[in-house]
Amino acid sequence: MKIVVSAKGATKDSDVDPRFGRAAHFLVYDAGTDGWEAVANTQALSAAHGAGIQAAETVCRQGASILITGHVGPKAFTVLSAGGMRVYRGDGRNAADAVVAFRDGHLPEISGDAGKV
Repeated sequence: MKIVVSAKGATKDSDVDPRFGRAAHFLVYDAGTDGWEAVANTQALSAAHGAGIQAAETVCRQGASILITGHVGPKAFTVLSAGGMRVYRGDGRNAADAVVAFRDGHLPEISGDAGKV
């Protein structure tokens, strides 16, 4: 299983970025290998409009089924859902801690209503 975390930095110790579309990086955690990979969100960061949609497309290409982030807008949520992604709120901690909290069942799932829990 792969899990993507929106992050302020490029390491697993980076804080979860609550701004999904404008997150600096997406950290991809592979549970099979216990490895991490950082994917820069440069295209969406420089977009004047549609950052959430572009970020959602980037995340869907990572082959993950879980996204941990903060707020997700309704258009980005639609793209994520179409890509088979389930979204969980995990801001307020670093990426590694967010993955542990998800595995322990402590993160709330975000619904399609404009990123609300």
